[in-house]
Amino acid sequence: MTSKKTGYLFGAVAGAGVLAAAVAGAGVGLPRAHADQGQVIKASTAPIFAPPPGAPMSFADIFEKVSPAVVSINVTSRVDPSLLRRIPGLEGLPFDIVPKGGQGGGDDEEGGATPPQGGRTDKGQPKLPTQQSSGSGFFISPDGYIVTNNHVVENAETIKVVLKDERELDAKIVGRDEATDLAVIKVTGGPYPFVNFENSGKPRVGDWVFAVGNPFGLGGTATAGIVSAYGRDIGETFVDYIQIDAPINRGNSGGPTFDIYGRVIGVNTAIFSPTGGSVGIGFAIPAEVAEQVTQQLIHGGKIQRGYIGATIQNFTTEMAEAQGLGAQKGAIISDLVPAGPSARAGMMPGDVVVSVNGHSVKNSSELTREVAKAGPGDVLRLDVIRDGRHRTVEVHSGVRPSEAELAANDNGQRRPGPGGGPTPAAPAAPTVLGLRLAPLDDTLRKQFGLPAEVRGAAILAVDESSDAGEKGLKRGDVIVRAGDRAVASAAEVASVADLARKAGRPSVLVGVYRAGRTLFLPLKISK
Repeated sequence: MTSKKTGYLFGAVAGAGVLAAAVAGAGVGLPRAHADQGQVIKASTAPIFAPPPGAPMSFADIFEKVSPAVVSINVTSRVDPSLLRRIPGLEGLPFDIVPKGGQGGGDDEEGGATPPQGGRTDKGQPKLPTQQSSGSGFFISPDGYIVTNNHVVENAETIKVVLKDERELDAKIVGRDEATDLAVIKVTGGPYPFVNFENSGKPRVGDWVFAVGNPFGLGGTATAGIVSAYGRDIGETFVDYIQIDAPINRGNSGGPTFDIYGRVIGVNTAIFSPTGGSVGIGFAIPAEVAEQVTQQLIHGGKIQRGYIGATIQNFTTEMAEAQGLGAQKGAIISDLVPAGPSARAGMMPGDVVVSVNGHSVKNSSELTREVAKAGPGDVLRLDVIRDGRHRTVEVHSGVRPSEAELAANDNGQRRPGPGGGPTPAAPAAPTVLGLRLAPLDDTLRKQFGLPAEVRGAAILAVDESSDAGEKGLKRGDVIVRAGDRAVASAAEVASVADLARKAGRPSVLVGVYRAGRTLFLPLKISK
């Protein structure tokens, strides 16, 4: 289906002003005419469009070549009932990425929910209302395979693809990969014009690129800009995004970013915006990731990634200082999946992973990406720092569950924290690092709703002016590790803090258990 277009008229006066400025700015000196001359020499008033070195004269030839391969994708889907209860005024915020403190919602698709029709299914259940949304995509083969974003089509009941010549075709999903937000759909017939991914080289930061897509339902729209940066981490585990300033808006999701030769260097996915519209910060999935994933979807329909069965977090500079490791970077193991690959290999909470199969990792995202490259059963050799010493641990990779399964397991691990009602007065207990701590006995375990397997020192009270208070620790949390060891009492935590103080370290790295998860934090040592 094609969306109804609305005409826009731009002021003719503004256009005339631009022309006048161009003429006035031509800067050509006219020879003075004399009465006895037989002719008057006129200077050309045509504006000069010659670009500076390195800039293209125009994108028109490239657009003419590649635009037939770019399509608009119109999707009909059922509305999630929870979306109907969104805060008024925020329904249209289109992107997953918003400034800190903002409220997200939706994605960068065009469309919205239609009112409930009051119908029922053949089983007598109320029918959910439908919504129309649109995105972009592009042919990567003459036989009808189209690349787009997963979030454009993931809940689709029907998919219509609109070509540049306004033909409308039915499409079916071939495969989806939630982790990279990529999908492949297919239409029958052909041959169709198509474009290719560029993997042999890539534009430099500052090189020209342009995007083609279906913003706000205005199919066949081209925008141009430059590569702003590479390696942007916007919270998606498996992708280092390309940042571009070619304007992309709602409906551009799934469309291509081209270099000046018409080769696809990325798939447009998201923007950073305080308003919901383009402010010149867009993100595209790199071509090498997109091609690898889409080819796997076409030939197998499913993506398998390596898995070590561990919860990890960034090992920060402050953590490294607390452990006496200087400026060491890496990823720290905070929890292990029982009987998972890491647990079977002898990994321990508090281990710091600094490389995988010889490839250094600087943070948790890089560790996850290196592990994801493994196939089921492959051996991953992890360089791990434990007790201040390097050691190699060999982990046999499993298969990473789907993102939905991981989320469900994560939620299932979370246990209820302290219940409501009046808080009992905290018994007398030693205070360490701004925390009043007590051994975790059956009474406290019941009071705080903690599972039997948790061992540590329970936090009874927090000095809000301490570093622990500023970092959000609270009554009911449990200190399970301090430094390089498991702890079960205030005395053990105090001993670790004293050793760190004597070693001249500014803080102590502690493992904090809360709601089924362990998080490592460096806590400053008071002087």
